Amino acid sequence: MSDRAPLSELSTHVVSNQAAPFENVNLFDTDRALIGAVAANGGAEHHDQLSHFGAECGSADVQALSRQANRHVPELRTFDRFGRRLDEVEFHPAYHELMKLGLDSGISASAWTQPEAGHVSHGVMMILMGQADPGVTCPMSMTYSSVAALATDRDLADIWVPRVKASSYDSRMIPADEKSGVTIGMAMTEKQGGSDVRANTTRAVPDGDGAYLLTGHKWFCSAPMSDAFLTLAYSDDGLTCFLVPRWRPDGTRNGIHIMRLKDKLGDRSNASSEIEYHNAWARQLGESGRGVRTIIDMVQHTRYDCVLGSAGGMRAALVQALWHGSHRRVFQKTLIDQPAMRAVLADLIIESEAATALALRLGRSLDQAGTDDSEAAFVRLATPVAKYWVCKRQPGFVYEALECLGGAGYVEEGPMPRLFRQSPLNAIWEGSGNVIALDILRALARAPSSLEAVMTELALVRGAHPDYDQHCARLEEYSRPGGLHEGAARAFAQSAALALQAAALFQSAPDFVFEAFCRQRLAKDRSGFLYGDVCESVDQQRLIERAMPN
Repeated sequence: MSDRAPLSELSTHVVSNQAAPFENVNLFDTDRALIGAVAANGGAEHHDQLSHFGAECGSADVQALSRQANRHVPELRTFDRFGRRLDEVEFHPAYHELMKLGLDSGISASAWTQPEAGHVSHGVMMILMGQADPGVTCPMSMTYSSVAALATDRDLADIWVPRVKASSYDSRMIPADEKSGVTIGMAMTEKQGGSDVRANTTRAVPDGDGAYLLTGHKWFCSAPMSDAFLTLAYSDDGLTCFLVPRWRPDGTRNGIHIMRLKDKLGDRSNASSEIEYHNAWARQLGESGRGVRTIIDMVQHTRYDCVLGSAGGMRAALVQALWHGSHRRVFQKTLIDQPAMRAVLADLIIESEAATALALRLGRSLDQAGTDDSEAAFVRLATPVAKYWVCKRQPGFVYEALECLGGAGYVEEGPMPRLFRQSPLNAIWEGSGNVIALDILRALARAPSSLEAVMTELALVRGAHPDYDQHCARLEEYSRPGGLHEGAARAFAQSAALALQAAALFQSAPDFVFEAFCRQRLAKDRSGFLYGDVCESVDQQRLIERAMPN
């Protein structure tokens, strides 16, 4: 919360020409791009709920909680004072308040409990919660996505999915069946393999009673205080997925040892750890030897959340730049009225709205994929394409927004350094650039219908803008023999993502936004992607008016 009545008249000068803190702003109601994307993707019925959540996320109290949760980082408690093993992480109370805000509001459950547009509703809440504090969205995302993997085993789903759907945060370190709600984490990668999970060495042996005992390590286990973890280990039949709860059925602590917490660049409110399994009790999830297949749908959902996280991170940085620029005067003009600054802000607005539009288009596809084969094919390719491009755009975007604030943006007292440190994460989580690009090639090889679905989507907008038509014609060249290979995977991902962003904007945004995107991002004579080099035809004034969080 803002300081009350700070002194502005000092002995040496009067403090003036400073923007008020950006707080107590409804992050949903003031985001016209987000509202338009919600309506275009079938989520209008959730407007009131999302408006309420947006007001909470933008409140001064929640912004203060985020500052506290990031300043007072999680601490590992390996043992109690008597030397008995605990393997617990201790968080500042602000972290628990943020977790309660998101989970009690349904951020992890809404996709599975709402009869219509549940994934769109989840997506908007992730964008809003990410502007409140992106660190806590990690356990929320994994809990949400775990439902897709749990669906492969009815018995486990009957036990754990209702706990996810409960929409309740319960921080107590007690068995899950005694809690009002749960969080579910992931522990997949190991030191020697990283993304190459088939190089894992963790072993699973039957315990004689239908369960398994796991021994091995995991290099990245985020949110280690989760109530259960989805993990990969080798059984006799090959790499298999398992559910590892924090507690054994007999009420004793499971053999999950937290070796250390990661000292990360950003994401500091969230704990990430290295763990070891010491005969950890686990239940098999999915077919034996088909572990990668079991988690693939879950990965699709977490990659969706990566796109949402970057869209939210862009918006968070953008509003800081807009707010600062509209309140500060430089050279006898408000900063936002200076032509060079207006051009930068307009260009950032184009990028932010395109990210939001494509992110929620993925949400609509996830909502419809179960009953529509074309949407299932579309999301199979569009998700990694969007994840590749939108997440890669975030760091440069946040840097440019930070620069709009000048030196004030570089000071830790404000939010920009935290946003900047956070900005690379989504491009790394769930597969960095090359991994995603290669996954795109695999998706095209295994499911050619996915490319057909994407091209069908793009064809709906043909004729709306010449730059769009020419870009789609260039994209089609990749479908020629030899056009798609590992060396061209990144270029294809970029080209496809830009086309999908334009198509999404055509559906959700006014014509002047779609036209500005086509001219700035798709025109053949636009060789670079540095912000601020804006075509004369772009209506900067209307873009700024639309994006300004009044």
